[in-house]
This record gives sequence, C-alpha cells and structure tokens, in this order.
Amino acid sequence: MTYDELRELDSQYYMEVFGERLPVVFDHGKDTHLFDIDGKEYVDFLAGIAVNALGYSDGGFQETLRNQIGRVIHTCNYFYNEPQAKLAQLLCKKTGFDRVFFGNSGAEANECALKLAKKYAFRKGRDTAKFVCLKNSFHGRTLLTLSATGQEKFHTAFAPMAYDFITIEANDMDAAKAAVTQEICGVILEVVQGESGVFPLEKEFVQLVADLCSKQDVMLIIDEVQTGMGRTGTFLAQEKFGVKADITTLAKALGNGVPIGACLANAKAASAFTGGDHGSTFGGNPLACAAGLYVTEKIDGAMLGRIGDLGGYFKSRLQDLMEKHPARITDVRGMGLMLGAQLSEKEDAHDVALKLLKNGVVIGTAGCNTLRFVPPFVLTKGDIDHLIDALEAIFS
Repeated sequence: MTYDELRELDSQYYMEVFGERLPVVFDHGKDTHLFDIDGKEYVDFLAGIAVNALGYSDGGFQETLRNQIGRVIHTCNYFYNEPQAKLAQLLCKKTGFDRVFFGNSGAEANECALKLAKKYAFRKGRDTAKFVCLKNSFHGRTLLTLSATGQEKFHTAFAPMAYDFITIEANDMDAAKAAVTQEICGVILEVVQGESGVFPLEKEFVQLVADLCSKQDVMLIIDEVQTGMGRTGTFLAQEKFGVKADITTLAKALGNGVPIGACLANAKAASAFTGGDHGSTFGGNPLACAAGLYVTEKIDGAMLGRIGDLGGYFKSRLQDLMEKHPARITDVRGMGLMLGAQLSEKEDAHDVALKLLKNGVVIGTAGCNTLRFVPPFVLTKGDIDHLIDALEAIFS
C-alpha cells in the first residue's frame, strides 16, 4: 500500500488519539537505521520511544522469537512457563529485588506498583488511598496511572481521578518533608522525568525522599519504564542516585518491541499481595518473556559501559552545538542515551523534528520545547555525528 492509502485507512478507522501522525511509513530496519516503504533510509534516535534498545536486526533476538513462536506463544498464568521463571530469576538477580510480576506495558507495571503499595498500607492498618507524585511527571494512560501523572492537562476530562495524589514540585525538599508521612501509601517518581523534557532529579532530593519513605514505612516506587534496562548507563537509573526503591517498574526496552512490563519489589513490599490480588491474561506469556530474557542477558557490563561512553560523547557533541548556537539551544541534559536539548523560544521543537525527518533522521520531542534522543544502544559515533551535522545544517 502507498503512504496515501495507509493514511486514508488510518483517518477513517483509527480513533483520533494520536492526532496527525508523522508523514512516513516504515517498512524494515537494520541496526539503527529504518527504511520506509519507498526505500528511503533514516537514522533512528527515537527507538520507538526508548523501546528498540537492540536496534532492528539483532540476529539472536530474531532467532529467539522464531524458536518460541514455533513452540508456544501463550498458555495462561494457571500454568508454569519456563521463559517466565527464568526471566523472573534473572531480573531479580540483576536488580537485587526479590519478586516480580509481569504485565504488558509500563502503565500496567505502574498500576501494579500502586496497587501493591496500597495493599501494603491496608495490611498495616492504614485506611488511606493517598500517594505523593511529582509535578510534570508521567506514569501512563490508564486512569490510575494518569492520576499519578502530575500534569493537570491530562486530568480535566477524566475527573474524578483514582486514589488521592498529592503533587509536589520536583527537588522541593520542604514539600517532600511535609508530604511524606504515614498518612500516605507511598511516593511514585521518575529519577529522570522523560515526557516533561528529560529532567534528571537532584540526587539529594531523591535520597531525602528515600529516607523519608523508609522512616515512615511507606513505599518508594521508582518508575524506570523509560530509564531502566541500561538506558542511562547503569542497569537501573536509581543506582546513579544511591537509592533503592521498595518497588520498581520496567517496560519499553525490556522486550525490544515485544510488549512486556515488569513490577519488581523487595520482600517486604511483595508480601502484601496474596492469591487473587492481581493478575493478567497475557502478562508474562512465553513469547514476551523469551524476548525479555534475551534482552536482559544481552545488557551486560560491556554494553552498559558502551552506553556510558556513547552517552558521554553524544552529550558533549550536543553541548558543543549549544555553544555554537546559544540563541537556538539553551540547555542540554540527561544521562547515558537518554538526552534532551532544550530549544529557545525562537525555535519550535516539532518543526525541527519534522525537518530532521525530511532529511532522514528520526528523533522525538518532549515538554518545554525539547528535542529528545533515546536511540538504540547499538548506535555508533558515526550516527551521532550524522545527527549533529543535520542539526547544524538546520540551525545555520
């Protein structure tokens, strides 16, 4: 089908939740490069929004999926399945958590985390449905995870919200001290706020919140749906902040494009759930877990080191570009291969992204007029140089 034919089908039958999509249809990929239905080549710095960590042509990943499809794709959670048990073990070993539950997405993982924290408070005899979240956070599109998202623009049409979320400013120490009490079930936060513009939290703030949660015996939930699985150069981004959550969520890169989410918990938190408290028809199916197992095995010390090195090079190239064009780029921030370049008011991030797309480079945008870069982990310095040259051409 042609682009125009596909666009017509989409406009006629798909719900209009995405608005006008970007004007391209991708057909296949190799490494960090995508090819559209007309054969045009693109260098990808979006990775399906931080999903395709291993790129588009990892032979071992493809063979793993073929093998599992040839055996069994889905049974249900009435039964044991080998990929699920092995992935559960490996994730717990790599992260130091004790238990895990698998769903189908990051939103489902966060939903599980919030339910688990609520159940923990219930078992402690606390009659509360209050949580603390951060302004400009983003935790998902289900009603509960949308309620936990500290952006009022997402709430108005869907009120009343689920549970009772107290929203505080990121890095506000006094607000955290006032909000984190035994009157809440827990705190949910991202150590790097992605959707609002790639803003890392201050280390001292994260450590304070972790200490307050520990002293008050309430759950600290760290949403690592976007930052986890090595994205920042450590397996979990929270490692860089010197804290360990009670509950942590993963998704996106975990399946390298196969839908899967994970809710990890320490023994204290996990003990709150009993039979029938939670579940999923598709979550943890053999195909998704086979994908997750391959990816988790692949993200080893060597790959994490490579992510750190490439991220440092990438960030320095963006900073050099900012120094050359201070009237166009006002800030560069992020960690590892999760970076943002904030543009000045004279620029429009969406327009820049469209110009790059036209020139064969795929990027994302985020809040506050920011160019967002979350590429596959297999990108090269040559790919980065190509992007910088393309941005230079636009800004010049």
